[in-house]
Amino acid sequence: MPKNDHKKFEEVTLSTQPVFQGKIISLQVDTVRLPNGETATREIVRHPGAVAVLALVDDKMLVVEQYRKPMEKSQVEIPAGKLDPGEDPMEAAARELAEETGYRSGPLKLISSFYTSPGFADEIIHLYLADGLTEGVARPDEDEFLEVDAITLETAQAYIREGRISDAKTIMAVYAWQIMKLGGSL
Repeated sequence: MPKNDHKKFEEVTLSTQPVFQGKIISLQVDTVRLPNGETATREIVRHPGAVAVLALVDDKMLVVEQYRKPMEKSQVEIPAGKLDPGEDPMEAAARELAEETGYRSGPLKLISSFYTSPGFADEIIHLYLADGLTEGVARPDEDEFLEVDAITLETAQAYIREGRISDAKTIMAVYAWQIMKLGGSL
């Protein structure tokens, strides 16, 4: 079996042109040298990264429903949020869980870290498992309007079929939960 050469398809950045700097994301256009020596441009969205939590209580998954402006509709999602500069992802996950749902967890377990859209963005999401939860008072950000619920695996699967759950992090969490229920380990 051939050795995996990670540099085989590398694109070398020749220049970077900043286009937009927002509160959460930035956009840049890079000129790159391709492996064949030609040049091309790449539009890149920079994002600080995010966390998400598969939180289980009484064999139900905690979710929040909120309006998502880019999609122009409400969505049911697991608790999640962006990383603050220099913030530890596990601490951010615990913070987001408490802010959005009021629940606190014992030690969180990392399920996976994954890139949301590597063709144009560097956003990475760290997905954690939380159980052994204790209830508290939710304190969402002042611009967050959401409703907390706890749903069964069957309901989550139905929401996926109906499009009420359609984001990658929540779908991945539902499938991880399904694997756990089937006796698999994460």
